[in-house]
Amino acid sequence: MAETTEKEMKVVFERPHSLLPVVTNFCPGCPHGIVERLVCEVMDELDIEGETIGVAPVGCSVISYDFFGCDMIEAAHGRAPAVATAVKRVHPDKVVFAYQGDGDLASIGMAETVHAATRGENITIIFINNAIYGMTGGQMAPTTLVGMKTSTSPYGRDVHLHGYPLKMADIAAQLEGTAYVTRQSVDTVPAIRKAKKAIRKAFENSMAGKGSNLVEIVSTCNSGWKMSPEKSNKWMQEHMFPFYPLGDLKDKQ
Repeated sequence: MAETTEKEMKVVFERPHSLLPVVTNFCPGCPHGIVERLVCEVMDELDIEGETIGVAPVGCSVISYDFFGCDMIEAAHGRAPAVATAVKRVHPDKVVFAYQGDGDLASIGMAETVHAATRGENITIIFINNAIYGMTGGQMAPTTLVGMKTSTSPYGRDVHLHGYPLKMADIAAQLEGTAYVTRQSVDTVPAIRKAKKAIRKAFENSMAGKGSNLVEIVSTCNSGWKMSPEKSNKWMQEHMFPFYPLGDLKDKQ
């Protein structure tokens, strides 16, 4: 059998150029690394790395500027949509996105998220929903499921004490300023492909000036949930997907 020469070898998988050549320090099994790679693949495919500005606030997303090759800005907790609004208005020719977690976006940043979306700011918000405050100790978040145990709800979320979980994508879909709102996941290869397609569509919408875009990624936090990555995925599929069903919620043509 003839040996395959280096010239004949075809590269089928490699690190996106927009993803910096450093080792990520997310917890083993964390979906953040997958989602950030998808964002970088989209930047490469659209050839917009040099024209993109990302905003990362407090939480696990705060270290994103170590991994994205585009320009990055760190925002105060919850304020990423407000900062992204300012950046987009000052640089209307740039592609601007915010990368946020659920504790950040749906709690302290609720007002910034809703008002940026209802104004129709031409930005994209990548929203990681793992139903918990992952970085700060596993506390209950606005997205924590009813009955779900956290460090601040050891007996499970009680609607009489804490109210019901917020469905942020459903809220955003009702706002006039949003162009594209979708809920995806990255727990399987087909799901990863769908999530990438959604991120690309959101970026293209913002580039075309169609309005605000929200891509929610229903995720796990095996460290905060105190489960293995495999068990976390199964728990998410059995409990989170029924409450946070996947798919497009709004696609304004």
